[in-house]
Amino acid sequence: MKTARMRCGEIAPALRASQFHTVHPIQINIDPHPLLRIAVFSTSFPVPLGELSTPPALSDALRLDAPAPLQRDEAVRGAVRDLLRHGGYKPTGRGKPASEYLVRAATEGALGSINAAVDACNVVSLHSGFPISVVDLDRATAPFRIGIADEGTSYVFNASGQEIDVTGLLCLFDADGACANAVRDSQRTKTRAETRSTLGVVWGCAGFEQRLAIAERWYRALLGTLGATTTDAVVSPTGVVA
Repeated sequence: MKTARMRCGEIAPALRASQFHTVHPIQINIDPHPLLRIAVFSTSFPVPLGELSTPPALSDALRLDAPAPLQRDEAVRGAVRDLLRHGGYKPTGRGKPASEYLVRAATEGALGSINAAVDACNVVSLHSGFPISVVDLDRATAPFRIGIADEGTSYVFNASGQEIDVTGLLCLFDADGACANAVRDSQRTKTRAETRSTLGVVWGCAGFEQRLAIAERWYRALLGTLGATTTDAVVSPTGVVA
């Protein structure tokens, strides 16, 4: 189990090992992919998310000009798009990586708080440039796998019932099918007020391993400030993990 030690002003203070308790590890099989580098871990929250407030320092970090250990990099943006193109998916228009949507929303002053877990995810994604998925583990069913979605794969991604075609896109799958990716996560496994445990996937890229490691440490430190504990996922030997 990792405990992160990274400082970023008031946002990510150093964490003590005594703040953490054991969280049951999640096993994930990851299909071979030449461009994929990921960080995957589970998080356990002390109370349901509906009872957990987002600290002001975390909310303030949803600004593009907020202090952060990582700054925007156009090379990362291009690498993420290349990662998603590898399986035949076209990351353009409404199918752009979620990290690009965050930049646009922050630029327009429209990036607000959702819940503490998603806010921490969005802060790290905004500043690192890596898309991040967050899945409610009580709404997902093992076994888990990461791989490219087959032709015709789709799922509902919002409460309005809109669907996204994820053919050729790297996705996280549970026993019921694709449930998350670097563009839009599935509505059926999204966090809610009752959420107590999540699975986080940071979709990183080859050539940016050090940046991914920094992003993961910062992400886990932010979650630690919420009183949450994080535990490494158990990745299959065929996978590539940061």
